[in-house]
Amino acid sequence: MTISKHLDQDSLSVQYLIKKDKHLAKVIQMVGPINYQLQTDAYAFLVSQIIEQMLSKKVAQVLTLRLTNECDGLICPTKIKCLSDEQLLSIGISHSKVHYIQNLTAAILTKKVIFSDYSKMSDSEVIDSLTTIKGIGVWSAKMFLIFSLDRPDILPFEDVAFLQSYSWVYKTHNFKKAAVMKKCSKWHPYASIASRYMYQAKNLGLTKNVFHLYKK
Repeated sequence: MTISKHLDQDSLSVQYLIKKDKHLAKVIQMVGPINYQLQTDAYAFLVSQIIEQMLSKKVAQVLTLRLTNECDGLICPTKIKCLSDEQLLSIGISHSKVHYIQNLTAAILTKKVIFSDYSKMSDSEVIDSLTTIKGIGVWSAKMFLIFSLDRPDILPFEDVAFLQSYSWVYKTHNFKKAAVMKKCSKWHPYASIASRYMYQAKNLGLTKNVFHLYKK
């Protein structure tokens, strides 16, 4: 099942952000409407996030597609459990990531993690739960909160792609947690929405040109 979402300047969250941050308002204007689909298959999404760690998105997508094919079109715990280390390694997944995927698989099959419980949990509780699994860090947990659970107020200051757009907009290379949180504090309670516009700006190639606040 997929859930489609739409954001534009008529969205209440977007109107709020436009009023709060003139720099972000400019980005929203440049990007235009955003249509996106939530990654509702939580397990498959987290496996893809493990694969993507320290890799480019393009390479990660190739490896994830290979794994999908190896699983007969559906990445799920029971199919992953039946694959040997050698099969996973032959796809191009590193030894450490093979173990991380196996850790996640075991957590699901033993019900250490139950995804359906997450809808009733706070953002911090979800992060705490996921990061008990070796191989799932705060970055992966935040990506899950934004792109799978659609939580509205997650600031992914650990993410390189986000920071590239952040640097482009605010003309800074100070990526310390405190500095980014302070600059983006005005986005609360819609930091995830703001971040989606940052990601989309990069995806559209807008960050290749100098950001001008007042230039039309």
